[in-house]
Amino acid sequence: MKYNRMIFVILSAALILTALLGVTASAAGDVAGAVEDTWDAAKGQIKDVTNRVIFPVIDLILAILLFVKIATSYLECAPVKAL
Repeated sequence: MKYNRMIFVILSAALILTALLGVTASAAGDVAGAVEDTWDAAKGQIKDVTNRVIFPVIDLILAILLFVKIATSYLECAPVKAL
């Protein structure tokens, strides 16, 4: 009896929380047009961030990897002097 009541309370609480916190998504108007307008407005900002931040960071990482590779290649091929 106590077990059934506990299950009922838990299920009731889950149902009430689902009803209160569940937001229904209803499209009011031209959703595709709104998305396209937002994309058109943000396109310039995305290009600016890509050109000013992302590409220089990638270039820096590649330059560091190049110098590390050159250093490791030099150390592998450098003659070892006998003591």
